[in-house]
Amino acid sequence: MSDTSGPGDDATRDPDAGRSDVNLEQTEDPDRGERDDSAAYLHHPDQHPDELGEPGPPLNNRSPFMWGLLGGIGALVALWIGLMVTRISGVILLVVVALFLAVGLNPAVEFLIRRGLKRPWAVLCVILGVLLVFAGFLTILVPIISHQVTQIGDNLPAWFDKLQRNQQIRHLDDKYDITSKVEDYVKSGAWAQKAFGGAVGVRLAILGALLNAFVVVVLTLYFLASLPSMKQAAYSLAPATRRERVSLLGDRILRNIGGYVSGAFVVAMCAGISTLIFLFIVGLGSYAVALAMVVAILDVIPMIGATIGAVIVCAIAFATDLKTGIVAVIFYIAYQQVENYVIYPKVMARSVEIPGALTVIAALVGGTLLGVVGALLAIPTAASILLLVREVFLPRQEAR
Repeated sequence: MSDTSGPGDDATRDPDAGRSDVNLEQTEDPDRGERDDSAAYLHHPDQHPDELGEPGPPLNNRSPFMWGLLGGIGALVALWIGLMVTRISGVILLVVVALFLAVGLNPAVEFLIRRGLKRPWAVLCVILGVLLVFAGFLTILVPIISHQVTQIGDNLPAWFDKLQRNQQIRHLDDKYDITSKVEDYVKSGAWAQKAFGGAVGVRLAILGALLNAFVVVVLTLYFLASLPSMKQAAYSLAPATRRERVSLLGDRILRNIGGYVSGAFVVAMCAGISTLIFLFIVGLGSYAVALAMVVAILDVIPMIGATIGAVIVCAIAFATDLKTGIVAVIFYIAYQQVENYVIYPKVMARSVEIPGALTVIAALVGGTLLGVVGALLAIPTAASILLLVREVFLPRQEAR
């Protein structure tokens, strides 16, 4: 028999049969799939759901926003570093001075090494020599210098009286009242208060100077003892292919700096000893040691140091006696010529090869930036830069 049942019969037999799938889809929870996926993600944390989509492209590093953001962060970091360097500038200056002195004392260590001593013993001998010189200066020269400085201060009013009796000075004094103002200013001690802030400021300034000197001495001895290892550590930062040339150039620069420092001290000692002998000859022996020390210290300063020392000595010589002042002027004019054209070239011939104009410019720039210390460091720094230009930059330019 053929089956004659139609669609209507199926609907009559089971009215929900045709709508079963539809009803099931309509009655099931619409959030079931999300809960199942969330449950699967919780049970399998390494499997991310597909509904989050594919990752997008990375941020464009060349976009104006990124450039501005990175530039702003870099500017803030640079500003912060500059502020930190400014805060520790005093410490950096002490370290630079100590390193400068250590490099200057290194030729003496190498001299003892060439005579057969090992480096530790050579360093020990140089350190003991420096300490003995420093101790002798404190125990012998400081009392003499302080006594002579006191004498100079006590004689200032009498010297002003002599100046007032001079006819030309008297004419200027009657017109402008110069000497009385200067004498009152010196007697009042206002210059010391302005320079140091009074008696307490003087003590604090002396204490700070002694502390800085102690720190410089300790750092100098430490740098002198560890100078070879410091050089090797610095040279190791260069690429291996260029390390040998960097080492040779570095050794040459350090040798030049050491020669300049030792040479500057030799020139200063010559100026101090010459002043000491001259003052004893002309009858100013009561101030000779103090003034000779002033001239020696000032002579270390390039360009103007020797002139300032000569002006101080000549002023005191004129104050004591007119003929002595004239002789002092003649002596220092002659000595400056001998120092500039005989002593200085002979002493510095192997250390500083720098044109005269560049020497003046370097001293002016260094003095403007760091004062006396900058003027001392300027000439060897300029000589080192000039060496690098000659040995590195110019050969590259010629090879192009």
